Amino acid sequence: MVTPKGGEHPRLTAAEDDPYRLLIDAVTDYAIYMLDPTGNVASWNPGAQRFKGYLPAEIIGRHFSVFYSEEDRHAGLPSRVLETAVRAGKFEGEGWRIRKDGTRFWAHVVIDPIRTPSGELRGFAKVTRDLSERRAAEQSLRETQEEFALLVQSVTDYAIYMVNPQGHVASWNAGARRIKGYAPEEIIGQHFSRFYTEEDRVAGEPRRALEAAVRDGRFEKEGIRVRKDGTRFLANVVIDPIRGPDGEIRGFAKITRDITERVETERKLVHAREALFQSQKMDAIGQLTGGVAHDFNNLLSAIIGSLELVQRRVGDDPRVLPLVMNARAAAERGATLTKRMLAFARRQELQAEPTDVRALLTGMADLLDRSLGSGIDIVIRHRSAIGQVMVDRNQLEMAILNLAVNSRDAMPDGGLLVLDAREETLAPGNEHNLAPGRYAVLSVIDKGEGMSAETLQRAIEPFYTTKEIGKGTGLGLSMAHGLAEQLRGRLQLESTLGKGTTASLWLPVMRQPLRVAVPEPETETKPDDLPPLDILAVDDDALVLLNTASMLEDRGHRVTVAYSGREARALLKGQKFDLLVTDQGMPGMTGAELIDHVRAEHPGLAIVLATGYAELPPGVLTTVPRVAKPFTQDQLLQVIRQAIDRQTKGASQG
Repeated sequence: MVTPKGGEHPRLTAAEDDPYRLLIDAVTDYAIYMLDPTGNVASWNPGAQRFKGYLPAEIIGRHFSVFYSEEDRHAGLPSRVLETAVRAGKFEGEGWRIRKDGTRFWAHVVIDPIRTPSGELRGFAKVTRDLSERRAAEQSLRETQEEFALLVQSVTDYAIYMVNPQGHVASWNAGARRIKGYAPEEIIGQHFSRFYTEEDRVAGEPRRALEAAVRDGRFEKEGIRVRKDGTRFLANVVIDPIRGPDGEIRGFAKITRDITERVETERKLVHAREALFQSQKMDAIGQLTGGVAHDFNNLLSAIIGSLELVQRRVGDDPRVLPLVMNARAAAERGATLTKRMLAFARRQELQAEPTDVRALLTGMADLLDRSLGSGIDIVIRHRSAIGQVMVDRNQLEMAILNLAVNSRDAMPDGGLLVLDAREETLAPGNEHNLAPGRYAVLSVIDKGEGMSAETLQRAIEPFYTTKEIGKGTGLGLSMAHGLAEQLRGRLQLESTLGKGTTASLWLPVMRQPLRVAVPEPETETKPDDLPPLDILAVDDDALVLLNTASMLEDRGHRVTVAYSGREARALLKGQKFDLLVTDQGMPGMTGAELIDHVRAEHPGLAIVLATGYAELPPGVLTTVPRVAKPFTQDQLLQVIRQAIDRQTKGASQG
């Protein structure tokens, strides 16, 4: 027997062919060695040498505390480990240990006391395993799990949670709390069907969602879900099954996103695009309609003027006069149509004045009664104080009458017609696409046949009508639309087939009521008292120009014609005139531009503007007498009288 160092205890030895020794020496993944009762190393196997770094000669006889860190030694951990093994019969634990080169490794340690048959302590059997790689993997997995949990919990735009195979909530992230309103302790353990509407639960939607996820490997759908407070929202839901290594369902991953705002934004975008398309379409139709109306005005001017002169010359001839009168009536009906077309195109001339819409509606009661007939019961109501609007009273009355007639026609068996007036205040970005501010809203409400979506879409287009041929021109709604648009308001139509229609005119309320000055009564003008005048008539349309010249020459005036503004300026340089009568819409130089030149070059010349357009420079509107096309001879001479008187008055004051 070999005597151990110190000679206190014999070292346990074995023959070289001892199978246990051979077994221990063959193990390289475990450090298996013996300590004497005081803790000194008494044996050392190849596994201990491999991961602790000591050769047997370097470590046998040294105290095993050399494997502990400095802080553990100071804390007395090595001695407590042996005491535990003696007292409890075994010590097992994990902790940091130190290799020969000073590096650390994570060790799993088992220490068993070795006793003789009589119970005497002979030492300790110590088995150590290097778990550094496993611990690193576990630490990495734990950190990954923590990071993943942190990631999931940090997501607030999505509700991300797990439900068990029976559908009960097993986890809950911050997004789920924000979107659905439940705290984790309120919802974990509850069935996820509580997020569905009552009708969906009765229909079995939650169960079918999980079944589809299992069957198809994924379930996705949009639908209405319910928050804790009972409010509803539109959700995009994705459910994925979670399977274990054996393929068994362990639960479901559920992701919910609140798409209410996105869908609403998309709806508004689609609405805005449709509104833009409709606006562009109506603008194009308006441009076309305005151009056509302007050309018709020129033609009707020539027709009406010529018929008027013919009527004067044929006298009372019974064979000719009825034909002339019939032609004039047809031409004047055409003139009414062109005015409505110009109203739609927002090119009509408006004589705007501050107007109390409540008084206007009340004053129309008798007119409406007579126009609509006995089968229609009319109710006029105003629900609040309403500010004044700046509007052409005659045009507004005509628009309301047209709307009322449409309502009457939609109730062939009679019924109730409500004319409602109120004031509304609109905020920026309102659904009516109007500027923010106060508006007077005049609504004509019926319970008649109503309109289909297709008809409602086209209702304000000029000449579009669903009435029988001869029952309407299709210009009533378009005229009301044009009037409202010209006043920076809106005509709004709401209609449901079979349930009736509400047509509302939104008109801006004046910021401050104007005090309208009462104009001084003008001296009655007498066109026939005009002395013969030298008149320069300007128009690019030869038919209109001939008609204008003929009307003036018929009353004894001397007329020179020009077909453009440049030709007129050239004539003015070489000839003296008493009056200029000019059209507005001419190529090269407009009537307004010609007037500016004349005022600068010939300040004493009286001027009359003959046009069907309302879109004129502000100065021209207020300082130049105008006659609207088509006009009669008396209307033209009346305006000429005003222009001469105004020029004479201005010269005397100057």
